[in-house]
Amino acid sequence: METGESGGNTEALALIASHAAAGAQLRRQFFTEQAERVDLAARRTAVALGRGNKILLCGNGGSAGDAQHLAGEFVNRFLIDRPPLAAVALTTDSSVLTAIGNDFGFDRIFEKQVSALGQAGDVFVGISTSGNSPDVIAALRCARERKMFTLGLTGQGGGRMAELCDVLLAVPHTHTPLIQEVHIAAGHLWCALVDHYLFENVQAIQSELNAD
Repeated sequence: METGESGGNTEALALIASHAAAGAQLRRQFFTEQAERVDLAARRTAVALGRGNKILLCGNGGSAGDAQHLAGEFVNRFLIDRPPLAAVALTTDSSVLTAIGNDFGFDRIFEKQVSALGQAGDVFVGISTSGNSPDVIAALRCARERKMFTLGLTGQGGGRMAELCDVLLAVPHTHTPLIQEVHIAAGHLWCALVDHYLFENVQAIQSELNAD
């Protein structure tokens, strides 16, 4: 077994370096190409929250964790002290999830929650690295029927989610861990920008807040 100067396995160290370099390059590419989309998503979300609407988020596996993570940033706080903002992760209520899954099938676990909780003007966020998760797709369709603003976080191409999202943040890669790393970075910037528009520069969205 080869070791480097510090005693680490050279193959493992090379793997670390390769992953870190690929992640850094992907992050730069994504934010260079899609900065305006991230900003638009934040503006639309800030306007919705400013009008008294809420955010609903969902995803599967690691994306479920991201949905819960981001909901927590809004309900509690992100970087500044400000009033709690209305956000609900649709991934957390085991009784609701298992009841729907048992009676109607797993594909409807988010759709029925959107139908119950979603209202016109709310924000729906679907997270799927493939863009093809059936339960997220069903929830997106329901959200559009209810005239909610739909935001998608996906991987390369956007999959079936692409045509269902008002704003699509598609990370240009197919490797799930790298996509998820960019998703949470984009999510953090989304949170920071929403706070910026609502509590530091509300004048920038005032005309949208006052629009019918």
